[in-house]
Amino acid sequence: MGAVSAGSGRRPSADDLLVLLAVGRSGRFVSAAEELGINHTTISRRIAALEHSLGGRVLTRAAGGWELTDLGREALAAAEVVESAVTSLAADTGGNRVLQGVVRISATDGFSAYLAAPAAAEVQRQHPKIAVEIVATTRRASTQRSGLDLEVVVGEPQVHRATAIRLSDYCLGLYGARDYLREHGTPASIEDLAQHPLVYFIDSMLQVDDLDLASSFAPAMRESVTSTNVFVHVEATRAAAGIGLLPCFMADRHADLTRVLAAEVSVKLAYWLVARAETLRRPEVAAFVDALRAKVGDQRAALLGLRR
Repeated sequence: MGAVSAGSGRRPSADDLLVLLAVGRSGRFVSAAEELGINHTTISRRIAALEHSLGGRVLTRAAGGWELTDLGREALAAAEVVESAVTSLAADTGGNRVLQGVVRISATDGFSAYLAAPAAAEVQRQHPKIAVEIVATTRRASTQRSGLDLEVVVGEPQVHRATAIRLSDYCLGLYGARDYLREHGTPASIEDLAQHPLVYFIDSMLQVDDLDLASSFAPAMRESVTSTNVFVHVEATRAAAGIGLLPCFMADRHADLTRVLAAEVSVKLAYWLVARAETLRRPEVAAFVDALRAKVGDQRAALLGLRR
């Protein structure tokens, strides 16, 4: 985007403001173009027109996409008012406001399946025109949330120009299949763990520091089956591959798994929700976040390993 030295004195176009809103939420021209059903060139032209009318830059280049400038954030606030006015016209036969749009969330595998998916289903029941896209992945919070509205990560994130909300603590514990423990014995102490293989993440591919530190209580345990996917950990443990370090809210669903050394090994981690402040103000996103927090609250005991 070229530099803009002075405003034209024209009133900003509402259409241009809505284009800025789409770019500001995704951080990418391509994503905004897909959302709005126009091409990349039109996005660029409308942003340039908006900058000309405002007399300053609304976007600045950042790693992986675009960030709002101070002027851009002011313009985006106005764009949200325009969007709210437009969407308020959409109502059902009873005159109730109809929420619509797409909410894109990235979260870990277990959280996606047992918390995000049920929350999405609840939102769908209440607001059928809201679509929720869930990307299951285990990683640090992105420096650019391009193409994503929300991220759920493990451990407190260090984020720039974003809001981080602590959703809940959760616990990891050691579990063994009944058949495995019958054949190899149940460890009675931390020292006994050296005699057992560990089912957990692949060390060299683990991107989350808190998860990497979680297994430090038993450095003598040799690796057994390792994976980037926690569902693989659960199923490998159920198949007697070794002792699994598993999220309690996932392992406790299976009657064939027995928790071992519960008093000695209870690793507490935390789920955090990360989003741009402007994204959280979108009505469809706010509706999903409310449903997600309610689901997390309902599952608090299970997350902490207090329910079987």
